[in-house]
Amino acid sequence: MILQPEAWQTRMREHEEAAEELLARYRHPGSYHPVYDFLFEYYPVRPSHLKRWHPGFGVTLAGDDVPHAQWRDYHRTEEGVTMDAHAFVERRGGALRYILNLLERTAVNPVQFDCFGLHEWAMVYHTDAPRHDLPLRLGAEGTNEVVDRHRIKCTHYDAFRFFTEPARPLNLTVLTREDQPEHDQAGCVHATMDLYKWAWKLGPIVPGELFLDTFRLAVQARTLDMEASPYDCREWGFGVVPIETPEGKAEYVQRQRALADTAAPLRQRLVALLRDCLSATMNNH
Repeated sequence: MILQPEAWQTRMREHEEAAEELLARYRHPGSYHPVYDFLFEYYPVRPSHLKRWHPGFGVTLAGDDVPHAQWRDYHRTEEGVTMDAHAFVERRGGALRYILNLLERTAVNPVQFDCFGLHEWAMVYHTDAPRHDLPLRLGAEGTNEVVDRHRIKCTHYDAFRFFTEPARPLNLTVLTREDQPEHDQAGCVHATMDLYKWAWKLGPIVPGELFLDTFRLAVQARTLDMEASPYDCREWGFGVVPIETPEGKAEYVQRQRALADTAAPLRQRLVALLRDCLSATMNNH
């Protein structure tokens, strides 16, 4: 696809404006936000990353004054400036293949909607040092009791690795980084949130609009994650999903399913872009 200057300049401008609006809402350097800071600290995405518009793999920008011509992993052809897929795969091929395998496996692994966000509770189980500077809604003793009354079914290693030592044996499965593709599944709130991370890591392969869509979804997932957590975030304007009650469990599952439904086409778009990019360079790698 070839975009003429007016078309790509409009898309780039609209992307930058949308990114600025999102950053004004969710990123406030120099201040502390216990929910949204996670999206820029645990995921080390800088505001400049969100604001940078990539046309995506397979798109050429026509014209002489194309800023991307000066960016890494782009080159000029007879038709215009486009992503240099060969250079990018040469530099990042191993990571790209890992991400593709993980996303494909996540999409087909058995889906679960009965974890109830207990991973956050397992992270503060029998500890005097919670990860967030927030009060525990039920107190330490009440939080421990919730964990004791439930079977923990976390499938996401990057949540499991933050479990306290007493909580780790309580999980249904002992997870490792090596077997992450075997366990990540599309119902997991953290696997949904991670689409934002993968879109960022894929850089010029991913159109800027898709990157912002994964960020918006990550905000929703993070919101549910914290509203269903043992922390009390009401002073920050958030609600409570009391997963220790039947009503709270029902709300969690409903919102978890909605997140998974939104995530599915975004994940598939990332998979398709990765497949196309790797296929285009297969003869050389």
